[in-house]
Amino acid sequence: MRKAIIAMSGGVDSSVAALLTKETGDECIGATMKLFHNEDIGVKREKTCCSLDDVEDARNVCYRMGIRYYVFNFSERFKEDVMDRFVDAYEHGATPNPCIDCFSHSHHYGSRCGKP
Repeated sequence: MRKAIIAMSGGVDSSVAALLTKETGDECIGATMKLFHNEDIGVKREKTCCSLDDVEDARNVCYRMGIRYYVFNFSERFKEDVMDRFVDAYEHGATPNPCIDCFSHSHHYGSRCGKP
């Protein structure tokens, strides 16, 4: 049996992806990467993308499907690696691209699971 980690947002697309993968007989594991806290960027806590409600929706979907679910909190690293770099570049007159920073650092996050 193969194993698949499904990135769970709490939305329909990731939930259906988990269900379809599970139906193939593969072992599914749901995971959400917590990259920031909405309050830190001036957004209300509820009813927004990446809110605690979304995490709970993803957790509930995984529970109902009988698959394991994990939340990986990378908010501190994301702030340092992406958000702070964006602000610094912007303040110095550059045109930052946070997507590039996120992509170049995000592949390291998985290797840091459970490590300081």
